[in-house]
Amino acid sequence: LYLNNSNKVISKAQLSVGGITGTIVDVRLVFKMALEKGATALILCHNHPSGTLNPSDLDKQITKKLKIAGDNLEIKVLDHLIVTERKYYSFVDEGIF
Repeated sequence: LYLNNSNKVISKAQLSVGGITGTIVDVRLVFKMALEKGATALILCHNHPSGTLNPSDLDKQITKKLKIAGDNLEIKVLDHLIVTERKYYSFVDEGIF
């Protein structure tokens, strides 16, 4: 989700489609769209079809990369959510940010 300075959603985009065991997230594409839309913040979200809410090491790594890139571009990464059919995991709620 791409947000403006009032944290209102100005755009949403699906940036990657996963396979059976994972997906690739290109940091440059995430922020290319943020810059094009004039976003000042974003919220990341992806699903875990397995129903497991815990973030993988790769989830943590890409979140860190995106947060650093956002800091450098002055675009805040407000949260990263993992969703399943019944629950969600918030990196912010869990103190990872």
